[in-house]
Amino acid sequence: MTPEASLSDRIRAEAHQLGFCAARFAPLPEVWAASERLEAFVAAGLHGQMHWMEETLARRRHPRHMWEDARSALVLGYNYGPETDPRDKLAMPDLANISCYARNEDYHELIKKKLKTLATSIVAQTGCELKVFVDTAPLMEKPLAQLAGLGWQGKHTNLVSRDFGSWLFLGVILFDRVLAEDAPERDHCGSCRACLDACPTEAFIAPYQLDARKCLSYLSIEYRGAWPQAFRRATGNRIYGCDDCLAACPWNKFAKEAQDLKLRTRDGFDALQLTDLARLDDAAFRALFSKSPVKRIGRDSFVRNVIYALGNAYRASEKIDIKSVLEEKLTESNPVVRNAAVWALKQAQNNSDFSEMKRRYAPLEHDPDVLAEWEAA
Repeated sequence: MTPEASLSDRIRAEAHQLGFCAARFAPLPEVWAASERLEAFVAAGLHGQMHWMEETLARRRHPRHMWEDARSALVLGYNYGPETDPRDKLAMPDLANISCYARNEDYHELIKKKLKTLATSIVAQTGCELKVFVDTAPLMEKPLAQLAGLGWQGKHTNLVSRDFGSWLFLGVILFDRVLAEDAPERDHCGSCRACLDACPTEAFIAPYQLDARKCLSYLSIEYRGAWPQAFRRATGNRIYGCDDCLAACPWNKFAKEAQDLKLRTRDGFDALQLTDLARLDDAAFRALFSKSPVKRIGRDSFVRNVIYALGNAYRASEKIDIKSVLEEKLTESNPVVRNAAVWALKQAQNNSDFSEMKRRYAPLEHDPDVLAEWEAA
């Protein structure tokens, strides 16, 4: 065994002890084809309100544009496989459907600590310079993961692993030298289009091409303001993210349930009532989602999402408790929340109920967008 192979084996063993399920090496290519795809994506405006993609485009084009000494990467996978199919909750319209990666602690902090521990050990063994990343810097992790052989970018643009399906968080360590080299992974999607057909908003322009502006994950997490009308019913009870394209992938037959308890569904998070969530004030929102990535979007955007879901539940069953919650939201301080409440009330089958609400509350409204929502009825 060569010294290089011995070192890579030791690093992999340490990574597995820290909980990583995969650890593979790749030298950085001189020509980075992923940059051309990214530039085309941004140039077409498919990134929507994610302005940080434009602002960091120059650094994002190649890892060396961010750190000129970078020569290779160690890409690590951390399994977050769900206990059940996340689409099962779509049949429960009164309950909140939160993307399975966000049902417990924020993976950024969890994985970053482990990466730093591993990085400290590698420096002690090699004396190399390195930098650690976990989805917090302008680095294209998925193309690096394919280059290192962890998986391939499927038609839904996310990474797919033959061993873990669609459920891998990625961490990257960049080095100032090449420590080892693994074979890249080829595309195994074939003629399958299960992920494309599963999208509730038809957000895929074509295989391997996503229009983020139509994606429920983008709308519920990144987008600010009132959603376009076309996507409000499509969200169903999805209030943070969407797992449909990931869950539909046939390679998930090899997926494994997450072993880290911090990534399994937090107690009670599989039965969160939409009516309760809509009534959260800022302090209660922060307390409920402490250490969760959900907290990042803020209380108002979160309640906006919940109200769209309540509108869909109200359309299916005009329950008194839903109606009363929506009426409360008509006097919220945030106009986006009020706008969502007007739309949600319009989903009622009983037109007289909505007419009464309009008679009472529309004259009190001064925001032009909310007034337009009232008049659109």
